Amino acid sequence: QVPLVASGGGSVQARGSLRLSCAVFGYTHMRYCMGWFRHAPGNEREGVATIDSRGSTIYADSVKGRFTISKDNAKNTLYLQMNSLKPEDTAMYYCAADPYLPSCSGLSALGYWGQGTQVTVSS
Repeated sequence: QVPLVASGGGSVQARGSLRLSCAVFGYTHMRYCMGWFRHAPGNEREGVATIDSRGSTIYADSVKGRFTISKDNAKNTLYLQMNSLKPEDTAMYYCAADPYLPSCSGLSALGYWGQGTQVTVSS
């Protein structure tokens, strides 16, 4: 088990910013693949960004240049800084991890999931 607790969602106007956080309990060395995913009503779940044990990152084309994934090993926390938000970014955002994968396979789904935090962007 890798308990993950996501927070930081909210309502914001277009072009605004939010920072999501994901606290990690257990496997706190964080030397494995972690990521953010989102699910909007009527859409399939999609990968937003992943970061591996070395800090290498992968982003969905739709968020490149606007979102930044990072992690603070000392605080056992994964982050997603979201800038220049658009209404189409509205979704439930989930953090995920897999302690058995030191590298990420693109934006593929991972084995352990947090509870989600809602992001709503109004025009």
